Amino acid sequence: MTGRHKRILAVVGTLVVFGGIITVTQVSSAEGERRASSRGCQPAPGGQAPNGQNVTTTQQNGRTVRNYWGDGQACTTSAQTTAQNSNSQASQTIVCPSVEDRLQNVPAAAQAEVDRNLALLETQIAEANQRLATSAGQGGPNFVQNAILGPLASKRTAAIDRIAIAIGRVGQRPNNLNGLATCTLAAGNNNGGNNGGGNNQPATTAPTTAPPPLDFGPDECSEGNGLQIHDGFQNGNRCVDTEMGEVGNADTNPSLLITSAPRNVGVNEPFVIRVSTRNLVRDRFLPAGQGGYYVDMSILNAQGLVRGHFHTSCRLLNNTNNAPDPAPAPAFFVATEDGGGNAQPDTIEIRVPGLAQRGTFQCASWAGDASHRIPMMQRANQQPAFDAVRVQVR
Repeated sequence: MTGRHKRILAVVGTLVVFGGIITVTQVSSAEGERRASSRGCQPAPGGQAPNGQNVTTTQQNGRTVRNYWGDGQACTTSAQTTAQNSNSQASQTIVCPSVEDRLQNVPAAAQAEVDRNLALLETQIAEANQRLATSAGQGGPNFVQNAILGPLASKRTAAIDRIAIAIGRVGQRPNNLNGLATCTLAAGNNNGGNNGGGNNQPATTAPTTAPPPLDFGPDECSEGNGLQIHDGFQNGNRCVDTEMGEVGNADTNPSLLITSAPRNVGVNEPFVIRVSTRNLVRDRFLPAGQGGYYVDMSILNAQGLVRGHFHTSCRLLNNTNNAPDPAPAPAFFVATEDGGGNAQPDTIEIRVPGLAQRGTFQCASWAGDASHRIPMMQRANQQPAFDAVRVQVR
């Protein structure tokens, strides 16, 4: 159901009495079950890193950079303990003061918000312990404090503040929650040895554990920041309520490649970019200026191929060391729809009439579904249908 239809039904729904309310409740319940069931793990091909390290970290710009192999396909984590590191991260766990024990007589009107943040506090601890286990041996002597305990304290402070605010709205704000955000490291089970390291057992592999539950965010505009609903025109600060739509199988998902483009051209010199697409039926295009932006969900044809079009643009890069400003319109931009395209790759020529400025241009092509979005892929670790090249204008 598109956003247009949902808005119409919302108006009609206000005229429906008790039976309609039951229907809405059932839909909401089904949605909750869908999101809950998605917490199971279903790894995809290529989901495990070749060296077994599904999460790697580096220190850059004063922050910890985490890279998740295969876009987070791993279903389990395990920690390795050795006779040499019984007093290290691998044999320790994070312990935090209980917030729930400090709460008494929570007002009924605040209970849901309090429970939500108490659950979030537990999730934060589980995530921090997982990070502690998977990052053993990384960083310097202050790594755990700077990369794990410090950020955890900041997250806990925010959650505890939300609890206090929720209670304070309808009752007396608690004043006994200070100091509960800071967590510490406690020694874990050392296989019978003491934590001083004098009685260690041979190296063992800790039991495989499931990752912590996902902290789902909103999936409906009504659960977001209260933004105005997007109406199909090119306005920002809106919430798009169009359903994402249909996604095909991995072997029928679209792909795209720029097969030919010049490296150097003169100012205002025409040139050609050749673009090959596969599994993209180029027969669906709604002009954005006429209200066709983000209004249709993704639709597949009878063969399971995405219906849509593709885009090509060239924009000037002021420098090649930083991501460019996204706001200015590119020097060249076209959307291509020709009624062609199928499961076999074919090629379309995009004729650029010339670029008026000297400099380095980023010329890109990417597939679009009926509403101009890059088509969805079955798996998280598939590369979307896009490509880009650099063209130097001299």
